[in-house]
Amino acid sequence: MATGIGRGNCRLAAGGKVSTASHRAQHAAEHRDNHLDEHRDEHRHEHRHEHRAGHQDEYRDQDRDLHKDLHRDLHKDLVLPYGDQLNDGVVQVSFTLPVAAGALAEEAARQAMRLMGLEDPQVAEAAAVGENATFFVGYGKLTRPVELSKLRVAKPMWEELDQGTINRLVHETLGRPMVVVGAATGQDAHTLGLDAILNYKGFAGNRGLEAYSAFKVINMGSQVPNEVLVAKAREAKADAILVSQVVTERNVHLANLTNLVELLEAEGLRDKVVLVVGGPRITHALAIELGYDAGFGPGTRPQDVASYLAQEIARRHVELGPLHE
Repeated sequence: MATGIGRGNCRLAAGGKVSTASHRAQHAAEHRDNHLDEHRDEHRHEHRHEHRAGHQDEYRDQDRDLHKDLHRDLHKDLVLPYGDQLNDGVVQVSFTLPVAAGALAEEAARQAMRLMGLEDPQVAEAAAVGENATFFVGYGKLTRPVELSKLRVAKPMWEELDQGTINRLVHETLGRPMVVVGAATGQDAHTLGLDAILNYKGFAGNRGLEAYSAFKVINMGSQVPNEVLVAKAREAKADAILVSQVVTERNVHLANLTNLVELLEAEGLRDKVVLVVGGPRITHALAIELGYDAGFGPGTRPQDVASYLAQEIARRHVELGPLHE
């Protein structure tokens, strides 16, 4: 009985051993499968990482290209003065201070440039102007750029026309030459610009208004009182008045130009003439503000003024009818 029981125990033990071996085999298989799964997961992870890294590189390249495009567009829209390198902001200024030449004057000049908004101000030249004044040439850097897209520029609305087209347009509109009276008014004795626009020879190969059959020009010259100019415009039945203003010391030109507009209004002539002003410190925006129809600054050619006058008189003739009855 004991022996039988022992054999039975051995078989049970043997059976237990077989069961343990099978368990080990199963465990080993599971471990191997887990290892393969981990390897596959790691491979997939590496693949995803490489794929993601590739996309990240692509995104970085796109961002870099976009940044370059934006920087280039921004570079075009935001501009600074420059001396040595594009948009370095370096400017040269010149001015006079009522301070005797010396260290104090130079420090005052640097401070003045700082107040202008210039960084790193430097005095390049200082020269005594009398006993209690010093003339300076200085350099500094501007850091705030001009944003071109936000600028609004006022200018006369006209197209450049050739001489033949101008002559034809005026004659078709009025049936006669357009009467233009011009003068340098007030105390202004400068007629170089006025003569360049009105006289036959013009300048730089661009003929003056006298060279056009479209215009009958009356050039009154310099230092013409506003009252005399208005009287002449009435007498000649002027279609246009051209005023030249070069002297601008203490803004004397502003008072003189305003006075002319007031006189024309008082005489009932303002709406009957095209009123134009020109000069080195004249802009179209300033002219409009002062009550003029157009303003022409430096670099204006006779053809520019002729083109404007012809188109403006044609526009008025269509919209308002004849101005002189």
